[in-house]
Amino acid sequence: MKKFIYLLSLITPFFLGNFAYAALPTDLADLVEDSAPAVVNITSKKEVTRNFSRSPLDEFERFFGIPRGQYPQQPEPETREAVGFGSGFIFKNEYILTNFHVVDGATEVIVSLNDRREFQAEIVGVDPLSDLAVLKIDGNNLKKVKIGDSDKLSVGDWVIAIGSPFSFDFSVTAGIISAKGRSINNNNIGNYVPFIQTDVAINPGNSGGPLLNLDGEVVGINSQIYSRSGGYQGLAFAIPINVAMEVADQIVKNGKVARGYLGVRVGEVDNDLALALGMKKPYGALINDVEKGESADDGGLLPGDVILEFDEKEIKFSGDLPHVVGRIMPGTKADAKVFREGKEITLTFDLGELPTDDRSFVPARNSATEDPLGMRIADATEENTGREGIEGVVVTRVASGSPASGRIARGDVITEIRASGKKYPIQNVQDFENAVEDFESGDRIALVGRRGANRFFVAITVE
Repeated sequence: MKKFIYLLSLITPFFLGNFAYAALPTDLADLVEDSAPAVVNITSKKEVTRNFSRSPLDEFERFFGIPRGQYPQQPEPETREAVGFGSGFIFKNEYILTNFHVVDGATEVIVSLNDRREFQAEIVGVDPLSDLAVLKIDGNNLKKVKIGDSDKLSVGDWVIAIGSPFSFDFSVTAGIISAKGRSINNNNIGNYVPFIQTDVAINPGNSGGPLLNLDGEVVGINSQIYSRSGGYQGLAFAIPINVAMEVADQIVKNGKVARGYLGVRVGEVDNDLALALGMKKPYGALINDVEKGESADDGGLLPGDVILEFDEKEIKFSGDLPHVVGRIMPGTKADAKVFREGKEITLTFDLGELPTDDRSFVPARNSATEDPLGMRIADATEENTGREGIEGVVVTRVASGSPASGRIARGDVITEIRASGKKYPIQNVQDFENAVEDFESGDRIALVGRRGANRFFVAITVE
């Protein structure tokens, strides 16, 4: 018996190894040759400002106006041109799909084809929430990729990437699908994307390039890697092409992207919580909070409910919910299977529209916005803060990528603004708006308030 096991251990790796290689087509080179003409190399140029370090005393004087004596003047900020590289592909007529972070803030975008032709591209529109951007070039005889169906992908399927890692144009790598439906968030990019995880070698410069199946169809857009070194370490993430095409079609047609909005804050259901709620297993998206007046509130959703299914799609983790809801157009009715007090019930929602600031869906070279801080506020009351006798404004929403993003959180109570030695007491929304009107783009202000039981002091640059 032992000999049989030993022999099997020798034969199995040989058999599996040959089977794995046999799974790849012998005409892989033909597949790449057919697809490469539709893949592009992207050079993105932008202006960056280098701020020289300031003394802590400089900042202290700036906020509080306290004299600190005479110190040498700091050098003026230095502006220079920065160049970045990425990839993309032609998906429709003269339209190119790439990553938002490839062209973010670009003043000029150059597209190069594998036949060495170059074009200056127009940025049609961008969508930071999915990390996608649509470009347009004016050219003839442009080859388009074949679009596949990312919903048909299975873990273990072979896939191929074409791109320009470290500016090595039109490089090809291959691997398999490692997982599907990954929820990751990198600097507010990718909040509404169920990423495909692969072990395809992806490096800086591959961003925006196509991920193809063995039929030569694009099934994903290579977007991010998980790395401690800055280079490939075995984990790469791609945007499913079905999600990408929904976004791209809206950008081409409307110049912006609209997403469904439920108006909830969610958390995970762990094993202990599942037992406490009477659930058979940890599953679904736990509703921590419901925003008053939004779709979830109107539909009867309550804190403590667990959404198990939405629009006939199962919700295994809390991160699955925004992926599903975000792909539904605003104004659409959708049913949800909800676990409440030991029973499963069905609720119907008339979805609202995900709120964003204007900068999210305009060409990257135009960053104008009517909201200089990028957050929505309301008068602080006992009802929305849970505390009696409180004055100030409560933050109800923070726009992704705005000046307040990452510094101010929903639920923060702002009681004061300080700038250049002046104090602006904030008792209500009108006080806040009047204070903000006194500042110009580039001014740095300090927001003072409370976050739970703690006081905060946060510096923000006005846009």
